[in-house]
Amino acid sequence: IEFIESYYYNKLEYTRFSSSVGKYVGFTERGVKIAEYWNNDPSILSRAKAQKEVYCLHNIQIDYNNM
Repeated sequence: IEFIESYYYNKLEYTRFSSSVGKYVGFTERGVKIAEYWNNDPSILSRAKAQKEVYCLHNIQIDYNNM
C-alpha cells in the first residue's frame, strides 16, 4: 500500500509526496522550492508520513470487506 499526495496547478504536477519515498519531490522550479521547505519542516513531514496509516491502512479493511 502506498500513499501519494500530489499538488497541481494548471494541470501540471509541481510537488508530490509518496510514502514509499518518504519525502516530498518537486517537479517544477517552484515545486522543488516548496518540496525543500516541506521536507525541512519536521511537523509537515511527519504528518505526511502518518497519512499512510491514518488513511490507507484504515480504509483497506473496508475495501476488502466490500469485495
